Amino acid sequence: MMGTEARAAFRWRHRLGAVGRWQRGLTLALAAVLVGSPAVALLSAERVWAQDDPLALANGAETEFAAISFLGNAELPPAVGQPDFAVYIDETGHTLEGIFLDYWRATGEEAMFGRPISEPFAAPDGYYSQVFERGVLQYLPTMVWTVEPFVRPMPVGRLLIGERSSGLGTHAGGKRLPSGNRSPAMSPLSPDDPAVQAAIAAGGIYDSVTGHTVTGVFLDWYTRHEGDFYLGSPLSEVVTERGMPAQWFDGGLLVETPEGVQLAPLGEQLAARLGVSTSRVPAAGLPGYDESLFVKVANPFPVDVASAPGPKRIEVSIPEQRLRAYEGETLVLETPISTGLPPNDTETGHFRIRYKVPLEDMRGATDAEGNVVWVVGDGGKEPPGSIPYGVADVPNVMYINLEAEALHGAYWHENFGQRMSHGCINLPLPVSEFLYGWAPLGTPVTVF
Repeated sequence: MMGTEARAAFRWRHRLGAVGRWQRGLTLALAAVLVGSPAVALLSAERVWAQDDPLALANGAETEFAAISFLGNAELPPAVGQPDFAVYIDETGHTLEGIFLDYWRATGEEAMFGRPISEPFAAPDGYYSQVFERGVLQYLPTMVWTVEPFVRPMPVGRLLIGERSSGLGTHAGGKRLPSGNRSPAMSPLSPDDPAVQAAIAAGGIYDSVTGHTVTGVFLDWYTRHEGDFYLGSPLSEVVTERGMPAQWFDGGLLVETPEGVQLAPLGEQLAARLGVSTSRVPAAGLPGYDESLFVKVANPFPVDVASAPGPKRIEVSIPEQRLRAYEGETLVLETPISTGLPPNDTETGHFRIRYKVPLEDMRGATDAEGNVVWVVGDGGKEPPGSIPYGVADVPNVMYINLEAEALHGAYWHENFGQRMSHGCINLPLPVSEFLYGWAPLGTPVTVF
């Protein structure tokens, strides 16, 4: 089993290389578009054809292009395995569907972002969005063909801090502070600052982009909930908000409440700034949210029953040839598997469920040494002289990385616990059927 500290270290190194760029750019865009609090309206959808959509080449037919739709100026998600139906959240009177529904389930349902308090809309920054009790989730098209989450909170931390007299605003007495009108907790720290060294010595992390640390209970939450992706960089040290310890991040505010650390309920405030209605809408016959809508078969290898919603994740141990599925810190399933045989070892790293297909023919080709040199998703034909292989009707396919490797059911062998594949992660059929419903898009998958 990969421990919490190991997962945190892996993700933090990965975050410093990529995530900060979109957050900084989007934050600047938000500062420009939100100042005037423009009204946001639902606009009619427009459809175009995308010739560079990788899914258009998935069956080898290069002339088949995937359709991409727009809501106003916001690009809508392509079909990558999200639910084709909506549910109704009666507590707030709003619907939830598609990728927002999947990522909501993957990150812990209402325990993470709360419930939806608006319908989806085209935000002024050009992203398909929906307001939740604890933030605004957005679909980021440029992240779809990566292993990073393509649904993330709108990074409004800097904007909200700037509006608070306790943050970056002018000092109440009209005097400039030595820190440049920043409270001490908001001022960046240098890497050699004693506070930074103490934080690192205590197991904390330091973000060189913003000059702030994350430690203690806030780091625990940040690690368990992929905060490097879903909150981004820290914008302050620990401060006090409404009498409670709190810390600001690009994506929002973490608060230590009597019930534990959680995201602050900023949704209503953000909806007002965006001009988005939070009025209830009719249920219109939609079903209420229930996991049985997605998980239609029993867990074939149950371990423990999750007592409360928590972020879902899957861990794959190549040395053990075992898969473990967690909800929060609860181990809900453990099973033998079959990963890649040399020379096509399954790639190790931190991935996620990024594309799902209920049934698919898998074709590829190897060279004389057995190395996979082509798969059907590459488009075109197998290279001359290569040795083709193929399996028809592979069930419950869940792609996780950029090497065309997937979790999927295997009906052609029962040798689970031994390496058997060209790189994919073979699952017993009952396990694949359960996981296909249990693990929505966005579910983290760590292979080690």
